[in-house]
Amino acid sequence: MSLDAFGQRVREITGAIAGMKVEPQLAATLEEKFPSGSETFEALKALCRQGIAEGWLCQREAGGIRFGRPVKPGPETAGFSVDVVLMDSLAGPHHSHPNGEIDMIMPETPGAAFDGKGEGWLVYGPGTAHHPTVSGGRAIVLYLLPQGAIQFTRS
Repeated sequence: MSLDAFGQRVREITGAIAGMKVEPQLAATLEEKFPSGSETFEALKALCRQGIAEGWLCQREAGGIRFGRPVKPGPETAGFSVDVVLMDSLAGPHHSHPNGEIDMIMPETPGAAFDGKGEGWLVYGPGTAHHPTVSGGRAIVLYLLPQGAIQFTRS
């Protein structure tokens, strides 16, 4: 039941941005439609916490990062996959975003940030790359990836 509720909340967001370009300016649209404190943002945050606690989110772990992909890309999510990670003051593996990446940032520790951004939305455009980094404590990050595309850099 909770995974179904999670999927419904995600579809509210992906439906609202379907067809929009995945570029940094999209973060302002998301902040306007689904700001921190809004019913949708807070419900999805609560479902992420619940899913991690119950084990249906972030079922894998590597390098101190808990992660998982509960939703694969498909028409019901406007082609976006959904990944959720739980990180605590560390940098993750370097990767690139062939089609961009949309991040919903949910600090669990007051003041925690993802790539320097606190609670809210961060968007990377197509072709960007980074070491995803959580600083200042623990945070949950929900990633929307167009067509599920992500390329990890080999070391």
